[in-house]
Amino acid sequence: MMVEEGQPRGERVALPDAELILYRRVWSREAAAALFTRLLADTAWEQHELQLFGRRVTAPRLSAWYGDRGAVYAYSGVRLSPREWTAPLLAVKGTVETLCGHAFNSVLLNCYRSGSDSMGWHSDDEPELGPEPVIASVSLGAQRALRLRHRREPGITRRLLLPDASVLLMQGATQSCWQHSLPKTRSHCGQRINLTFRTVAPG
Repeated sequence: MMVEEGQPRGERVALPDAELILYRRVWSREAAAALFTRLLADTAWEQHELQLFGRRVTAPRLSAWYGDRGAVYAYSGVRLSPREWTAPLLAVKGTVETLCGHAFNSVLLNCYRSGSDSMGWHSDDEPELGPEPVIASVSLGAQRALRLRHRREPGITRRLLLPDASVLLMQGATQSCWQHSLPKTRSHCGQRINLTFRTVAPG
């Protein structure tokens, strides 16, 4: 799965205290559809139980964690040991690393089965990601809206549409200054797979 000839130009998202670049149509429609189908079928999906506000809740989405040996990741009371990279994941990883100019050792996959699946407000600021993590978020399938809000100035918000076959690069102070979420939607939409590539400290 290679980037289309003539790499897409990144669009800088204008946000204070953040560094976001959106790359559209990184894969052709046919390549993205084939990749979506294979990831949906081959990924070891799980529905995790999360610790939120002192209680255990079932995550409103399916997830999976893959990466290098030792790339253990913990969030919301869940500790994830990586599964071994698969061939399609390594292909996507190579494409994303070439596009963004960063190396990654792990990926969190989320499957949103319908508009009823969602992700609550959070920042990817776990200690094992370091002080200014670089995260590349790949979107495949249905277009969904990412919501962003400033952590110190919650009145500063942004709605960003993430289309099929796109990559959103988040870096710099983004995670320390902003939260993001993927809210539920009543609009009819199909399934979406999101892959967030990151680098965690071995542990």
